[in-house]
Amino acid sequence: MRKLLALLILFFPLNVFAISASSAIVMDLDTGRVLYGYNTNEQKLIASTTKIMTALVAIDKGKLDEEIEVSDIIYKAYGSAIYIEVGEKLTLKDLLYGLILRSGNDAALVIAEYISGSVEEFVYLMNEYADNLGMDNTIFYNPHGLEESNGNANKSTTFDMAKLTKYAMENSDFREIFKTKSYTVKTNYKTYVWHNKNKLLSLDYITGGKTGYTELARRTLVSTGSKDNMNVVVVTLNDPNDWADHKTLYENVFNNYQSYEILNKDKFEVDNNREYYASDKLFIKNSYNMTLTKDELKKVRLNVNLMKLNDYIDDTQVGYVEVKLIDVVYHKEPIYVIKKTADKESLSWWQKFRSWLFKW
Repeated sequence: MRKLLALLILFFPLNVFAISASSAIVMDLDTGRVLYGYNTNEQKLIASTTKIMTALVAIDKGKLDEEIEVSDIIYKAYGSAIYIEVGEKLTLKDLLYGLILRSGNDAALVIAEYISGSVEEFVYLMNEYADNLGMDNTIFYNPHGLEESNGNANKSTTFDMAKLTKYAMENSDFREIFKTKSYTVKTNYKTYVWHNKNKLLSLDYITGGKTGYTELARRTLVSTGSKDNMNVVVVTLNDPNDWADHKTLYENVFNNYQSYEILNKDKFEVDNNREYYASDKLFIKNSYNMTLTKDELKKVRLNVNLMKLNDYIDDTQVGYVEVKLIDVVYHKEPIYVIKKTADKESLSWWQKFRSWLFKW
C-alpha cells in the first residue's frame, strides 16, 4: 500500500510550493485518489481531529433525537468544553454540534457514555471502525484527543484521517454538522449559541472541517472543500500555519484540476464488433466523473469486460467497464443488456412473463 501511495503522489503532483506542516495530504473525496501529499503514512498525534471518528461512531450507533441527561462523567473533562452541567438534558444531535463546532471534551465523554455505557467500550468501537476502514496506522485511547496521564495518546496519519473523512462525508447527518457555522440549543438549564472554530468556513468553497491543538500535537486540521464538481479533503498535522496552508492547497487543486465526465450513461457505447451481445443494446445506469489535470485526462483508459451468458433477459448485468489511470482502477460500472427486438418477438408467453417478473 505504501508503494502504491508513493506512486500515486509521484504521478499526480501539484505545482511546487512550500507549506509548514510536518505531514499533509490532499485526497479526492469521490475516488480516494491522492492528489498531493508528503509524509502521509507518518504516525503523529492528532488532537481533537479525533472527534471526527467520535461523531461518526455516535451518528451510526445512536439516535440523534434521543435526550441524554448529563452525568458526573463531565468532571473528568478538561481543556476545551461546551460547559454543560450534571443533570442538564440535551439530545445526541445537540451534543454532536457541541463536539464538532466547539470541540467540547465534556461532550465527547457524555456521548461515549451514552453510546457504549463507558468510555472504554466506546474507544473499543472507535478502533474497530478504524480497523474496518483500513486505517492501518491509527490508534485511539479516548474520544476527545487529549493525551492521557500515562502517556498514551491518539495517533494517526494524514492518509488515514483523509480516508476516515471521506467515509464520514458519505453520511448526510455528518455533512450537515461538519459544515455548520453556528448552532443554538435550549436545554432545561440554559440556552447556548455555539460558533464553529473553523475559520476556513468563511471561504465559499469550504464544506466542513475540524480543528485540533495540544502542546504536544501542535496544530492539526482536517477540512473539506468543493468547487466546480471537485470534492476534496485536506489534512495537515503539526502545522503552525494551517489556515493559510489549507487555503493554498485548495487553490492549487482548483487551479490545476478539473472535473471531467469519463462515463455518460446516455451516450455509453461498446464496440459493435464485440464478441458477445452483438445485436443487443448494452447500457450503464450511472455517469462517472473524475478530478484530473488535462495531461491525466489523456491517460485515462476504459476497459470493457463482458461475460458470455447464453440465457438472459432485459436488465441483466452482463459485465462492467473499468476506469483506469496509470494502471490503477478507480471505478467499475456495471453493464446491462436489452435484448434485440427479434429475440423478444420470438419469446414464448412463459418467457415473456418470466422477463416481466424479473423486472420487479
